[in-house]
Amino acid sequence: MSKKKVGVIIAVMIVIAAIGVGVWYFLQNGNSSLSSKDKVYVESVASLAGTNTGVQNRFSGLVQPQKTWEVNKDSEKKVKQVLVEEGQEVGEGTPLFEYDTEEINNQIAQAKLDLEGIDNEITDYHNQINTLAAERNQVPESEKFQYTTQIQSIEMSIKQSQFNKESKKVEIQKLEESLTRAVVTSELAGIVKSINENGQDPYTGEELPYMVILATGDYRVKGTINEQNIWTLSPGQTVIIRSRIDNEKTWTGTISEIDTKNEASENNNNNFYDGSSNAETATKYPFYVALDSVEGLILGQHVYIELDMGQTEKKEGIWIYESYIVTEESGSYVWADNGKKKLEKRTVELGEHDAEMGMYQIASGLTEEDYIAFPMEALYEGVTTVTDASEVDYTSPMYMEESGGGADGETGGMEDGMEDGMEDGMMDMEIPEDGMMDMGMPEDGMMDMEMPEGETTEGEITEGEITEGEITEGAEPEVSE
Repeated sequence: MSKKKVGVIIAVMIVIAAIGVGVWYFLQNGNSSLSSKDKVYVESVASLAGTNTGVQNRFSGLVQPQKTWEVNKDSEKKVKQVLVEEGQEVGEGTPLFEYDTEEINNQIAQAKLDLEGIDNEITDYHNQINTLAAERNQVPESEKFQYTTQIQSIEMSIKQSQFNKESKKVEIQKLEESLTRAVVTSELAGIVKSINENGQDPYTGEELPYMVILATGDYRVKGTINEQNIWTLSPGQTVIIRSRIDNEKTWTGTISEIDTKNEASENNNNNFYDGSSNAETATKYPFYVALDSVEGLILGQHVYIELDMGQTEKKEGIWIYESYIVTEESGSYVWADNGKKKLEKRTVELGEHDAEMGMYQIASGLTEEDYIAFPMEALYEGVTTVTDASEVDYTSPMYMEESGGGADGETGGMEDGMEDGMEDGMMDMEIPEDGMMDMGMPEDGMMDMEMPEGETTEGEITEGEITEGEITEGAEPEVSE
């Protein structure tokens, strides 16, 4: 065997060995050189199992009475005295305010004078008829018709005066009745919410009732929803009313009405923000909740309204959201901290399933003291775990791989560079357990091919030269004769 043949064989063997070692190192170490910045945020199982981490639409609400009485004053009358104050509790029949009756008394006196004048006018008409009738009896027949015509005209005037008399009586009656209503009393037991002596909102100029009385007794909760989210609500849905001060203090109720005919006023602060800029400009509508119990609620109290998704139910054992669990044919696992600030796959046994809440009971595999991460495709065992989300560098290779980009935000990296002829980032070749590649070597360890002693022309196939595409996996190369 010539020295040239031996040298070529040795060079080929070195290349093959280098490729084998490189692939073995990549398989054993993964993308470790690119993973030094990778960190993943983990949360305690206790916090996930003990609080509602699901997204719940939450609306602001205001406790108000089932009935509100708006008191409008007579625009033709002047208020003499207000007898109550804002915030004062009143009972049914409590005097609220009093009209000035001086003008009414003057109107009654004038009306009575007018009525007396009408009576005198009617009496005078009757006297005129009597006089004309007596004179008619004394004149010739040819002149009687003239007297008869005058008498009939006066009789028509009497009828008009009698009509005016009845109208004046009605007027006097109404004025006298208004005197009895000079003091306006409450129609219900409640609280004086507002007194608007000017009759208009000082900021918007909107017409307002003179007084507003909120009835005591049964309460309801008023919420507001914008037109973009109104489809999420419907009458009959059960809701949870939650205290703004004590998050654990709740009440239950049912949506009784969604008022799409009347827009919510702009000064109503019961708005729901859904995270979009359009939510602030969208039209808003009020909706109302009938409460199952009002114990502990205060009139005018601000609360939160949530759809009842079972979030207040107390569950036994450890329950976590199914989105944290990865299920395969071989079983289920979570990405958990191994206690040494490193991530590991932790096999878990699942118990009951709450489909409405999207939660699983963990029968075994986790304790409340464990920490778990939200699963991502790019997670791997051994990545550093942190409990402070601010420590996570989302520009690290792991997150770039998760989003399909390299460190510069574009597709790249080792796997992308070897994409041709690879599947799932790995070279499409079979690696035996001993780490060595089966390249079809003969038993004597030498490749059976002869190299020409002389030089070859480019593109000319000669003895010892292998043509492109003739080598297939697991087969010995063919040598041209």
